[in-house]
Amino acid sequence: MEKFATIVDLISDNLWGWPMIVLLLGTHLYLTIVLKFPQRKIFTAIKLSVTKDKGGSGDVSQFGALATSLAATIGTGNIVGVATAVALGGPGAVLWTWITGVLGIATKYSEGLLAIKYRVKTEDGTMLGGPMYALEKGLNMKWMAILFSIFTAIAAFGIGNTVQSNSIALLLEESYSIKPIITGLIISALTALVILYGVKGIATVCGALVPFMALFYILGCIYILYVNSPYLGETIRVIFSSAFSAKAAGGGFAGTTVMMAARFGIARGLFSNESGLGSAPIVAAAAQTRNPVRQALVSSSGTFWDTVITCAMTGLVLVSSVIAHPDIDYTQGAALTKAAFSKIPLVGNLILAVGIVTFAFSTILGWSYYGERAIEYLLGKRVIIYYRLFWVVGVFLGAVVNLSLVWSIADSMNALMAIPNLVALLLLTKVLIRETDKYLWKGGLNEWGE
Repeated sequence: MEKFATIVDLISDNLWGWPMIVLLLGTHLYLTIVLKFPQRKIFTAIKLSVTKDKGGSGDVSQFGALATSLAATIGTGNIVGVATAVALGGPGAVLWTWITGVLGIATKYSEGLLAIKYRVKTEDGTMLGGPMYALEKGLNMKWMAILFSIFTAIAAFGIGNTVQSNSIALLLEESYSIKPIITGLIISALTALVILYGVKGIATVCGALVPFMALFYILGCIYILYVNSPYLGETIRVIFSSAFSAKAAGGGFAGTTVMMAARFGIARGLFSNESGLGSAPIVAAAAQTRNPVRQALVSSSGTFWDTVITCAMTGLVLVSSVIAHPDIDYTQGAALTKAAFSKIPLVGNLILAVGIVTFAFSTILGWSYYGERAIEYLLGKRVIIYYRLFWVVGVFLGAVVNLSLVWSIADSMNALMAIPNLVALLLLTKVLIRETDKYLWKGGLNEWGE
């Protein structure tokens, strides 16, 4: 088993090495340019996300689809993951994470557009879509659509299920001495109550949970930044200088190479917002929208909130805390996060605990839908009830067993998901350009699609 674990770790490291980083970041940059910088419309995207598109066909509102997507992407990676990037790549990793988020908006936009363009309606009126349908209908590459669905189904039980419940259980046991078996029973029961109602139930809960958890966490970050305000100028200087210089940045940080800052910052940004992985368009396809571009814009706002705002806030909190408190050991990711939030009197640890628990639970809900749609594509609707049962059992098992190997398998599957999805995005670029010109740049945003 140890040898197998070593092999899996090696595969995961190679899949998430420079080739994948270059491929994803290159796609972000390419789509940004050929689509004429859709990032310019981010405030229009935010406005659309909270506006009901009356008469649009779909299963859930645009906000419901966005909330479900955000539930899956805003997770422990936004908290602990950013700290790990700072620990390994230095403070400059924060800037590279942010840049990746800005460019990733174009890719998330493109994924949402194709999701609507190639979605299908089942006999009972349910909308189905995502990279597998774009690959099958847009490119006639069903074999690759099947591969994407297999990778998604496996990844869902890892990164979206067991490892999330495990994170919750470990936190509650360490902070409040709650036994993992109790945590597992409670989380699995709550999960069952939500996913029983399908995408509408998931979207409803996520629509309520995501704004609360994000606001709660961000307010905690704002308070820390207020306390650390005398050091914010130095914080920004250190982040920028270490992002582009191999010299020691100062502020209590040792020197790191530009390559290290870029590698870990970019990897964290890519992994956090999932732009290019192909997960978010699966739920985007269920949105009520009148044309593909409206939902594409709404989808793109997810990357803005996840990485451009949340990851950036976390990064500023961590770096400013190290500068303000030189005794903090920034080389230990999880410990760095805990040390930063412990500086909030009385409620610091509570804010961190609530943030991790709600972020992780919402990820379980969001990914349950992704995995469900992948399984349905492969095996049909008849197996959904069994899938949901397995999902609930997985949540429980994740809380009570050691998951070091599962993390590596899940990371590998996430990377493999990206390859078919990027094929669809790059080969269907002409469709993306045509639809974007028609609905976005030529004033057709309020027009009805074909």
